[in-house]
Amino acid sequence: MTKLRLFALLLAFAPALGFAAGPAVKLESAGTDLSDKASLQRGAGLYMNYCAGCHALSLHRYSRIASDLDLPPELVEQHLMPAQARIGENIHTGINAGDGNAWFGKAPPDLSLTARAKHGGSDWIYTYLKGFYIDEARPMGWNNTVFPGASMPNVFWELQGIQRPVYDQGADGQPHLVRLELASPGRLSPQEFDRVARDISAFLEYVAEPAALKRESIGVWVLLFLAFFTFIAYLLKLEFWRDVH
Repeated sequence: MTKLRLFALLLAFAPALGFAAGPAVKLESAGTDLSDKASLQRGAGLYMNYCAGCHALSLHRYSRIASDLDLPPELVEQHLMPAQARIGENIHTGINAGDGNAWFGKAPPDLSLTARAKHGGSDWIYTYLKGFYIDEARPMGWNNTVFPGASMPNVFWELQGIQRPVYDQGADGQPHLVRLELASPGRLSPQEFDRVARDISAFLEYVAEPAALKRESIGVWVLLFLAFFTFIAYLLKLEFWRDVH
């Protein structure tokens, strides 16, 4: 019975231990700001141009983007939506699962909750977008420092340029990737591409929890109410017990 209880206790703490272990790669700080509407608007445009062809946001609607990001619906319809879509529809991918499996070996995932599902949130996305490098051994010719063996090609290579890995021999005698160097520059400078990665990361952080800012603002008022209620309850306790002693 004691062993069974110990096993159950270990199972209960297993998720927490796994979460504490964290990612193997040091993540860069994205520096996202959900109150920066301009960044979220740029991120929405970049996502629809470079990502939405493969990755769905099926838990989010075009109309919600328009209202939350202060974008006129007609502007969203003209620039952020495919011709056959409607403003009230959810954001679906441009390819089906069968084609995704055939082209990439695995259907591209829905990214609605990626910023919440990944350890590090927007920092993970930001580091991932910046972590692509050329790898002739991979079927698509690309690899990633954050997610080794990723099936996704670097769709931003024209903007970012082509990065090559620099290896160092470790204590185990095996080569270890130590950094990436820019072998061929892209259309953007490194600083400009950092903003691209940051804007997309911010947009996906917003998509994962559209009401995040509202939740945080309500949370402040809830804490103030609880503090006030605690004070009133304390005064009531003093009144009840005043004549007991």
